Amino acid sequence: MGKFNGLLLASDFDDTLYGLDLRIPERNLEAIRYFMEEGGYFAMSTGRAHRTFAPYAPLIPMNAPAVLSNGAAIYDFQADRMLEQTHLPPTAPQDLGAVMERFPSLSLEAYHGEDIYVCHPNDITFAHLKKVNCDYTQCELADMPTPWVKALFHQEREVLLQAQAMLLEGGGERYEAIFSNPRYLELTAKGSNKGGGVARVARMLGVTPEHIYCVGDNQNDIPMMELSAIPFAPANCAQEVKDWGARILCHCNDGVIGDIVEILDKLY
Repeated sequence: MGKFNGLLLASDFDDTLYGLDLRIPERNLEAIRYFMEEGGYFAMSTGRAHRTFAPYAPLIPMNAPAVLSNGAAIYDFQADRMLEQTHLPPTAPQDLGAVMERFPSLSLEAYHGEDIYVCHPNDITFAHLKKVNCDYTQCELADMPTPWVKALFHQEREVLLQAQAMLLEGGGERYEAIFSNPRYLELTAKGSNKGGGVARVARMLGVTPEHIYCVGDNQNDIPMMELSAIPFAPANCAQEVKDWGARILCHCNDGVIGDIVEILDKLY
């Protein structure tokens, strides 16, 4: 039996495991391999959908299902199959359309199965699509097929905060609306967040709550860090994460998973 038997380590991808320099530090890969060799479970928990994360999955040692789409999906990359998936409610086109009418500078990016649809794209949208390196269909909101696994509003934070307030005021019982980046507001079905996703993966693996550890850099990571025995964050994390009280480690470019595994090595 290894020293990490029964432990689950769940990591965000962008700007946490995957650096701002657009590479996975070798230190992270070495730390993950050691953690798994000693019996630990390693899982990704990312806002990316299956379509946008799958190209990176073969590069990352994983022995646990991945939480995708900000908690709306759980995918087993070892078995190459979807285990769970939720969708935004049928009212999503109407509800999100009303927000876009109120704030016409908003762009909407919606995920239907493996397809990406974009309405009223702006420079932030185009930069995001370039980063995820996927093709997409640009069309009007009424022409987007449903259901949607998740959607994103793109705009500057000041506008997104108003859009978030409007959506939650009228549909807080139907939606999660949380920032994954100062200019990305992620929308999933109520209850579909990273915290719920990591908790479900832990139950699948038989991991008890006191043996869950999570790391992330942004507001959408806080729901899973609330589960973490020690909530970790890279030095480049958002101010909300620092204010919330995460334990701050090295910059993501320097291999924050290495810092975490060194800490756990001393604890266990």
